[in-house]
Amino acid sequence: MRITVVGTGYVGLITSICLCEMGHAVTNIDIDDKRIAQLKNGRSVIYEPGLQQLLENNLKERRLFFTIDPRIAYAQTDLIFIAVGTPENPDGTANLEYLQEAVYAIASHIEKDVIICTKSTVPVGTNEKIAEMIKDMTPTHLNVSIVSNPEFLREGSAINDFFLGDRIVIGTEDEKAAAVLQELYAPLNTEIMVTDTRSAEMIKYASNAFLATKISFINEIAAICEKVGADISQVADGIGKDKRIGSSFLKAGIGYGGSCFPKDTKALVQLAGHVDHPFELLEAVIGVNNRQHTLAVAKAKEAAGELAGKRIALLGLAFKPNTDDIREAPSLTILKMLIEENADVIAYDPAAVLNIQSIFGNEIQYTENINEALKDADLAIIATEWDQIIQFPLVQYEELMKTPLIIDGRNCYSLSDIERHSITYISVGRSPYAQSAIAKV
Repeated sequence: MRITVVGTGYVGLITSICLCEMGHAVTNIDIDDKRIAQLKNGRSVIYEPGLQQLLENNLKERRLFFTIDPRIAYAQTDLIFIAVGTPENPDGTANLEYLQEAVYAIASHIEKDVIICTKSTVPVGTNEKIAEMIKDMTPTHLNVSIVSNPEFLREGSAINDFFLGDRIVIGTEDEKAAAVLQELYAPLNTEIMVTDTRSAEMIKYASNAFLATKISFINEIAAICEKVGADISQVADGIGKDKRIGSSFLKAGIGYGGSCFPKDTKALVQLAGHVDHPFELLEAVIGVNNRQHTLAVAKAKEAAGELAGKRIALLGLAFKPNTDDIREAPSLTILKMLIEENADVIAYDPAAVLNIQSIFGNEIQYTENINEALKDADLAIIATEWDQIIQFPLVQYEELMKTPLIIDGRNCYSLSDIERHSITYISVGRSPYAQSAIAKV
């Protein structure tokens, strides 16, 4: 089959390159000519472990092609994956502008029967509207099938998730189209679910909403643990050993971020409202997460008092490790709060510095060297659990910082390790270590 993927963001680029790894020839189209030029030259436009090498390999093997020309991308293709962004509108609903533009371009240029698969996260009923648009714009002799094929790729492990995912969802009422997709994905040996279109659309939203709920739940438990003297690490471990619950997404911290959970939870709340169902549980999940983003600075002020003029090292900027994505990252809230407090901030991240710099400019300092960030710092705030931070020797905090005070928003270190060092350590859901030292800060 000739395959086209629309969009060169995380989902589009990962999908294109992984399909090439399966042996298919794929054309990836985007309206951004600069991104396309960069990709043609073999330079990835996103940070994702392993992606750069796969990009280079598949360009060399001439399985992967990039274009901005819709005639090249759509005229003679057999299968189209739409993977464009559906960002959040001010009211929390999904913005389908890019999706509609892609559908219009497809309908204007296809010349043969084709299957269109929507990987973009879209509200329930969207694929039916896509079908209506295609039907209205294309000749009657063309057979165009519409399939909902939501993605479940985690940034930082997206390539692994593509090849070793938990399930593949194919939502369509067209049995022939479903069979084609089943054949395409068969080599992956991943469970394939064929559902109706609307159920497939809902599976994506419901999955993200449930995972977000687990995160906010464990953060609420962490808050109680701090008040009653329990250790959230042990509590989460005990909860997670129940097979009905599972251990994933039970790590307390300063909240979730990224391109999916914040946007999709809000969109599902809006969707529920449109059918006259107040989604009170999910509204609470969102509220808890918003509060968590402010937690690190609140703890810093409680421990250190006035932050104005203090040298603060913010360790981690991306919303999670192994990505440069800062969308809805807790670091954004933390930085805004620290700037408002007139703190002297230096921000460290192995991959996301340029993205943060494009927002905050010269309001703060930046580094990709953790030692430089900690040099003469009055306190450090950990916002992302990069391996570079987890594996950083605790003795270095003592040697580099003016005052070894750590506000750990991701519980990177065990209390038993901390106890061997002269560090004031405040994490989430656990009793602070070296409380007597706090008054000296």
